Amino acid sequence: MIRSQTHLILRAAAMALTVAVVVSACSKTYEEPPPVDGTPAPDRFQLFLLAGQSNMAGRGEVAPQDREPHPRVLSLGREGEWVPAVDPIHFDKPIAGVGLGRSFGIALAEKDASVTIGLVPAAVGGSAVAAWQPGGFHAQTGDYPYDEAIARARRAMQDGDLKAILWHQGESDAPPDRAAVYKENLKAVIARFREDLGQPELPFIIGQLGRFPGKPWTESEEVLDRAHREIAEEDPRVAFVSSEGLLPMEDQVHIDADSQREFGKRYADAWLELSAARERD
Repeated sequence: MIRSQTHLILRAAAMALTVAVVVSACSKTYEEPPPVDGTPAPDRFQLFLLAGQSNMAGRGEVAPQDREPHPRVLSLGREGEWVPAVDPIHFDKPIAGVGLGRSFGIALAEKDASVTIGLVPAAVGGSAVAAWQPGGFHAQTGDYPYDEAIARARRAMQDGDLKAILWHQGESDAPPDRAAVYKENLKAVIARFREDLGQPELPFIIGQLGRFPGKPWTESEEVLDRAHREIAEEDPRVAFVSSEGLLPMEDQVHIDADSQREFGKRYADAWLELSAARERD
Protein backbone atom coordinates (compact mmCIF):
# COMPACT_ATOMS: atom_id res chain seq x y z
CA MET A 1 0.00 0.00 0.00
CA ILE A 2 2.80 2.41 0.93
CA ARG A 3 4.66 1.49 -2.27
CA SER A 4 1.50 2.22 -4.32
CA GLN A 5 0.98 5.61 -2.66
CA THR A 6 4.64 6.54 -3.23
CA HIS A 7 4.31 5.59 -6.89
CA LEU A 8 1.24 7.83 -7.27
CA ILE A 9 2.99 10.76 -5.58
CA LEU A 10 6.05 10.44 -7.81
CA ARG A 11 3.87 10.17 -10.91
CA ALA A 12 1.90 13.29 -9.96
CA ALA A 13 5.12 15.21 -9.33
CA ALA A 14 6.48 14.16 -12.72
CA MET A 15 3.29 15.27 -14.45
CA ALA A 16 3.39 18.65 -12.67
CA LEU A 17 6.99 19.14 -13.73
CA THR A 18 6.12 18.31 -17.34
CA VAL A 19 3.25 20.82 -17.35
CA ALA A 20 5.50 23.51 -15.87
CA VAL A 21 8.14 22.94 -18.54
CA VAL A 22 5.56 23.09 -21.32
CA VAL A 23 3.97 26.27 -19.97
CA SER A 24 7.37 27.89 -19.60
CA ALA A 25 8.34 26.95 -23.15
CA CYS A 26 5.10 28.30 -24.57
CA SER A 27 5.31 31.58 -22.68
CA LYS A 28 8.85 32.35 -23.81
CA THR A 29 8.57 33.85 -27.27
CA TYR A 30 12.26 34.55 -27.91
CA GLU A 31 15.57 33.48 -26.49
CA GLU A 32 17.88 36.27 -25.45
CA PRO A 33 20.73 36.82 -27.91
CA PRO A 34 24.16 35.80 -26.63
CA PRO A 35 26.43 38.54 -25.26
CA VAL A 36 29.05 40.09 -27.52
CA ASP A 37 32.66 39.41 -26.60
CA GLY A 38 34.08 42.90 -26.77
CA THR A 39 33.36 45.58 -29.37
CA PRO A 40 35.07 46.20 -32.71
CA ALA A 41 37.78 48.78 -33.21
CA PRO A 42 36.09 52.21 -33.20
CA ASP A 43 37.30 53.12 -36.70
CA ARG A 44 35.72 49.97 -38.13
CA PHE A 45 32.49 50.12 -36.13
CA GLN A 46 29.88 51.95 -38.20
CA LEU A 47 26.83 53.15 -36.27
CA PHE A 48 23.33 53.93 -37.54
CA LEU A 49 20.56 55.46 -35.45
CA LEU A 50 17.10 54.04 -36.23
CA ALA A 51 14.45 56.68 -35.51
CA GLY A 52 10.78 57.36 -36.22
CA GLN A 53 7.68 55.36 -35.39
CA SER A 54 6.35 51.81 -35.67
CA ASN A 55 7.31 51.02 -39.26
CA MET A 56 10.92 51.75 -38.30
CA ALA A 57 10.63 49.78 -35.08
CA GLY A 58 9.03 46.93 -37.03
CA ARG A 59 5.90 44.93 -36.45
CA GLY A 60 6.48 42.09 -38.93
CA GLU A 61 6.10 38.48 -37.82
CA VAL A 62 9.43 37.06 -36.63
CA ALA A 63 10.66 33.92 -38.41
CA PRO A 64 13.66 31.70 -37.61
CA GLN A 65 15.77 33.52 -40.22
CA ASP A 66 15.29 36.77 -38.27
CA ARG A 67 16.82 35.19 -35.17
CA GLU A 68 20.08 34.13 -36.83
CA PRO A 69 22.97 36.34 -35.63
CA HIS A 70 25.37 37.87 -38.12
CA PRO A 71 28.87 38.09 -36.62
CA ARG A 72 29.32 41.71 -37.77
CA VAL A 73 25.88 43.17 -37.20
CA LEU A 74 25.16 44.26 -33.63
CA SER A 75 22.46 46.31 -31.93
CA LEU A 76 22.44 48.40 -28.79
CA GLY A 77 20.32 46.63 -26.18
CA ARG A 78 17.87 48.19 -23.78
CA GLU A 79 20.54 48.61 -21.08
CA GLY A 80 23.17 50.03 -23.43
CA GLU A 81 24.99 46.76 -24.11
CA TRP A 82 25.96 45.45 -27.54
CA VAL A 83 24.16 42.27 -28.60
CA PRO A 84 23.74 40.41 -31.90
CA ALA A 85 21.16 42.18 -34.06
CA VAL A 86 18.32 39.68 -34.11
CA ASP A 87 14.67 40.65 -34.37
CA PRO A 88 12.97 42.22 -32.63
CA ILE A 89 15.70 44.84 -32.41
CA HIS A 90 13.36 47.44 -30.96
CA PHE A 91 11.61 47.30 -27.59
CA ASP A 92 9.28 50.28 -27.79
CA LYS A 93 6.23 48.03 -27.40
CA PRO A 94 5.70 44.32 -26.69
CA ILE A 95 4.47 43.88 -30.28
CA ALA A 96 7.85 44.87 -31.77
CA GLY A 97 8.85 42.49 -34.56
CA VAL A 98 10.70 42.46 -37.86
CA GLY A 99 11.82 45.90 -38.99
CA LEU A 100 14.19 47.11 -41.66
CA GLY A 101 17.25 47.53 -39.44
CA ARG A 102 18.61 43.99 -39.48
CA SER A 103 18.51 43.53 -43.26
CA PHE A 104 20.03 47.01 -43.64
CA GLY A 105 22.92 46.05 -41.40
CA ILE A 106 23.50 42.70 -43.09
CA ALA A 107 23.53 44.31 -46.54
CA LEU A 108 26.26 46.73 -45.45
CA ALA A 109 28.28 44.08 -43.63
CA GLU A 110 28.21 41.83 -46.70
CA LYS A 111 29.33 44.76 -48.86
CA ASP A 112 32.43 45.45 -46.75
CA ALA A 113 33.95 42.58 -44.80
CA SER A 114 36.25 44.96 -42.88
CA VAL A 115 33.48 46.70 -40.91
CA THR A 116 31.00 45.87 -38.19
CA ILE A 117 27.60 47.53 -38.25
CA GLY A 118 26.07 48.82 -35.03
CA LEU A 119 22.33 49.51 -35.05
CA VAL A 120 20.97 51.89 -32.42
CA PRO A 121 17.21 51.32 -32.06
CA ALA A 122 15.31 54.43 -30.98
CA ALA A 123 12.00 54.41 -32.88
CA VAL A 124 8.78 54.72 -30.86
CA GLY A 125 5.52 53.41 -32.25
CA GLY A 126 2.81 56.03 -32.72
CA SER A 127 5.10 59.00 -32.14
CA ALA A 128 4.31 62.19 -34.07
CA VAL A 129 7.08 64.46 -35.28
CA ALA A 130 6.24 66.87 -32.43
CA ALA A 131 7.55 64.29 -29.96
CA TRP A 132 10.95 64.41 -31.66
CA GLN A 133 12.22 67.51 -29.91
CA PRO A 134 13.91 68.09 -26.55
CA GLY A 135 11.44 67.28 -23.80
CA GLY A 136 8.92 65.89 -26.30
CA PHE A 137 6.72 63.32 -24.57
CA HIS A 138 4.84 60.42 -26.16
CA ALA A 139 2.03 59.59 -23.76
CA GLN A 140 1.13 56.31 -25.46
CA THR A 141 4.38 54.68 -24.36
CA GLY A 142 5.60 57.08 -21.69
CA ASP A 143 8.74 57.81 -23.72
CA TYR A 144 10.68 60.95 -24.55
CA PRO A 145 11.62 59.86 -28.08
CA TYR A 146 14.13 62.56 -28.99
CA ASP A 147 15.86 62.75 -25.62
CA GLU A 148 16.18 58.98 -25.43
CA ALA A 149 17.45 58.74 -29.02
CA ILE A 150 20.15 61.31 -28.30
CA ALA A 151 21.17 59.49 -25.12
CA ARG A 152 21.38 56.15 -26.90
CA ALA A 153 23.29 57.63 -29.82
CA ARG A 154 25.83 59.20 -27.48
CA ARG A 155 26.24 55.93 -25.63
CA ALA A 156 26.88 54.10 -28.92
CA MET A 157 29.31 56.78 -30.10
CA GLN A 158 31.62 55.88 -27.22
CA ASP A 159 32.42 52.73 -29.21
CA GLY A 160 32.12 53.65 -32.87
CA ASP A 161 31.49 56.20 -35.60
CA LEU A 162 27.93 57.43 -36.21
CA LYS A 163 27.40 57.36 -39.96
CA ALA A 164 23.74 58.25 -40.49
CA ILE A 165 20.23 58.43 -39.11
CA LEU A 166 17.60 56.16 -40.65
CA TRP A 167 14.13 57.69 -40.40
CA HIS A 168 10.65 56.33 -41.07
CA GLN A 169 7.81 58.37 -39.66
CA GLY A 170 4.75 60.33 -40.70
CA GLU A 171 1.67 58.17 -40.22
CA SER A 172 0.87 59.98 -36.96
CA ASP A 173 1.07 63.32 -38.75
CA ALA A 174 -1.59 62.50 -41.35
CA PRO A 175 -4.30 64.79 -39.89
CA PRO A 176 -4.49 67.86 -42.18
CA ASP A 177 -3.39 70.39 -39.55
CA ARG A 178 -0.27 68.37 -38.75
CA ALA A 179 0.55 67.57 -42.37
CA ALA A 180 0.48 71.26 -43.26
CA VAL A 181 3.45 72.02 -40.99
CA TYR A 182 5.20 68.66 -41.24
CA LYS A 183 7.98 69.68 -43.64
CA GLU A 184 9.25 72.51 -41.48
CA ASN A 185 8.96 70.36 -38.36
CA LEU A 186 10.98 67.54 -39.91
CA LYS A 187 13.64 69.93 -41.18
CA ALA A 188 13.94 71.20 -37.61
CA VAL A 189 14.32 67.63 -36.33
CA ILE A 190 17.14 66.95 -38.80
CA ALA A 191 18.96 70.17 -37.91
CA ARG A 192 18.58 69.47 -34.19
CA PHE A 193 19.93 65.93 -34.47
CA ARG A 194 22.98 67.22 -36.33
CA GLU A 195 23.61 69.96 -33.81
CA ASP A 196 23.11 67.87 -30.69
CA LEU A 197 25.24 64.99 -32.00
CA GLY A 198 28.00 67.36 -33.13
CA GLN A 199 27.84 66.37 -36.80
CA PRO A 200 26.57 69.25 -38.95
CA GLU A 201 26.67 67.13 -42.10
CA LEU A 202 25.28 63.91 -40.65
CA PRO A 203 23.40 62.01 -43.40
CA PHE A 204 19.70 61.43 -42.93
CA ILE A 205 17.81 58.72 -44.84
CA ILE A 206 14.04 59.04 -45.15
CA GLY A 207 11.82 56.09 -46.05
CA GLN A 208 8.60 56.63 -47.97
CA LEU A 209 5.34 55.89 -46.21
CA GLY A 210 3.70 52.63 -47.16
CA ARG A 211 1.39 52.92 -50.19
CA PHE A 212 -0.58 49.72 -50.21
CA PRO A 213 -2.86 48.15 -52.84
CA GLY A 214 -6.49 48.99 -52.29
CA LYS A 215 -5.71 51.75 -49.81
CA PRO A 216 -5.11 55.04 -51.64
CA TRP A 217 -3.42 57.87 -49.82
CA THR A 218 -5.40 60.77 -48.42
CA GLU A 219 -4.59 64.30 -49.52
CA SER A 220 -2.67 64.80 -46.28
CA GLU A 221 -0.56 61.70 -46.89
CA GLU A 222 0.31 63.11 -50.31
CA VAL A 223 1.46 66.25 -48.51
CA LEU A 224 3.70 64.17 -46.22
CA ASP A 225 5.18 62.33 -49.19
CA ARG A 226 6.00 65.61 -50.94
CA ALA A 227 7.66 66.86 -47.76
CA HIS A 228 9.89 63.77 -47.60
CA ARG A 229 10.84 64.05 -51.27
CA GLU A 230 11.45 67.80 -51.19
CA ILE A 231 13.69 67.63 -48.14
CA ALA A 232 15.83 65.01 -49.91
CA GLU A 233 15.96 67.15 -53.05
CA GLU A 234 16.93 70.30 -51.15
CA ASP A 235 19.55 68.78 -48.84
CA PRO A 236 22.41 66.83 -50.48
CA ARG A 237 22.98 64.97 -47.21
CA VAL A 238 19.45 63.53 -47.23
CA ALA A 239 18.30 60.50 -49.24
CA PHE A 240 14.78 59.29 -50.01
CA VAL A 241 13.92 55.56 -50.15
CA SER A 242 10.95 54.35 -52.19
CA SER A 243 8.42 51.96 -50.66
CA GLU A 244 7.04 51.01 -54.07
CA GLY A 245 5.69 47.47 -54.11
CA LEU A 246 5.98 46.84 -50.39
CA LEU A 247 3.05 45.01 -48.83
CA PRO A 248 1.18 45.51 -45.54
CA MET A 249 0.25 43.29 -42.67
CA GLU A 250 -3.44 42.55 -42.15
CA ASP A 251 -3.89 45.85 -40.31
CA GLN A 252 -3.12 47.75 -43.56
CA VAL A 253 -0.84 50.05 -41.57
CA HIS A 254 2.36 48.13 -40.86
CA ILE A 255 4.75 46.78 -43.45
CA ASP A 256 4.95 42.99 -43.43
CA ALA A 257 8.11 41.03 -42.62
CA ASP A 258 9.15 40.15 -46.18
CA SER A 259 8.71 43.75 -47.28
CA GLN A 260 10.63 45.04 -44.25
CA ARG A 261 13.56 42.82 -45.20
CA GLU A 262 13.45 44.30 -48.70
CA PHE A 263 13.06 47.84 -47.34
CA GLY A 264 16.23 47.47 -45.30
CA LYS A 265 18.17 46.56 -48.43
CA ARG A 266 16.80 49.65 -50.15
CA TYR A 267 17.92 51.82 -47.25
CA ALA A 268 21.38 50.24 -47.56
CA ASP A 269 21.51 51.04 -51.28
CA ALA A 270 20.47 54.64 -50.53
CA TRP A 271 23.19 54.97 -47.88
CA LEU A 272 25.86 53.57 -50.20
CA GLU A 273 24.83 55.93 -53.00
CA LEU A 274 24.79 58.89 -50.63
CA SER A 275 28.15 57.92 -49.18
CA ALA A 276 29.71 57.55 -52.64
CA ALA A 277 28.37 60.96 -53.70
CA ARG A 278 29.83 62.59 -50.61
CA GLU A 279 33.23 61.05 -51.33
CA ARG A 280 33.17 62.47 -54.87
CA ASP A 281 32.39 65.99 -53.64
